[in-house]
Amino acid sequence: MRYSQLRAFHHVALHGGFSRAARALNISQPSVSDQVRQLEQRHDVLLFTREARQVRMTDAGEALFRLTSEMFEVEERISALFDESRTALSGHLRIMADSAMHITDAVRRFREASPGVFVTIRTGNTEDLLRRLRNYEAEIGVVGNSISAPDLDSIDLGRTPILALVAKGYLPQGTRKLRFRDLGQYPLIYREVGSRTRAQVEEEADRLKLSLNAAIEVEGREAMREVVASGAGIGFISEAEFGHDRRLKAIPFEDVDLGMSESLVTLSARRDVPLIRGFVKAVQKTLTTA
Repeated sequence: MRYSQLRAFHHVALHGGFSRAARALNISQPSVSDQVRQLEQRHDVLLFTREARQVRMTDAGEALFRLTSEMFEVEERISALFDESRTALSGHLRIMADSAMHITDAVRRFREASPGVFVTIRTGNTEDLLRRLRNYEAEIGVVGNSISAPDLDSIDLGRTPILALVAKGYLPQGTRKLRFRDLGQYPLIYREVGSRTRAQVEEEADRLKLSLNAAIEVEGREAMREVVASGAGIGFISEAEFGHDRRLKAIPFEDVDLGMSESLVTLSARRDVPLIRGFVKAVQKTLTTA
């Protein structure tokens, strides 16, 4: 295989099409198509399915893309190592978080130090977040639990309690606390499977041999908040994620201690990537000054 063939494949996968890859590489589309075709023919493998104006990676293509992502990132790191004149960070930092509220100060600090970096923040549950990290689709992850895995580096961001989330007026006036054992009396609004908040609630209910009424399941925190605000039932949220919403109240539990131990996670193999190293440094400074 040739470097040019791998580069052409990588950019088609990265940009989602042959035309966009050609523009990114500043070469013609037929040249990109030819390079990818030669790679496929040489190794007797189909890397893309071509449908009208769309291309989709096959399983073999996705596996190769993970490897080329690592390959070209190492190439960039080598260039950075030898480019002594490079003093300021630039590029695109992709963050996946169960909630951006846990890292807002660190993002601000990082951007102040590295104004040339474009930052995107996407939300998702733990399973989605870890998948994107391992597929090189994100550099930083923030998860609502402690994670120990041989391929990950982790920084403890602290623990916050899990609270019941209700619409104002849903519970009797003056209610300041709620018994977890009384949740069986109410319809409950659950996040999707994979949500650590949901898992904590279900694990505690199993421990107490408590039968809960899961009335509605929604995908994503914002959807859960909207359903709860309509008065349809009780949801669950960590204290750090509550924010400000005049329609809602967060009620602590008086008989259980549920909490989310937030962690920042990155791939160990990528710990020397300048963008990742710079953001981790901003997080550590934030934690020491908190």
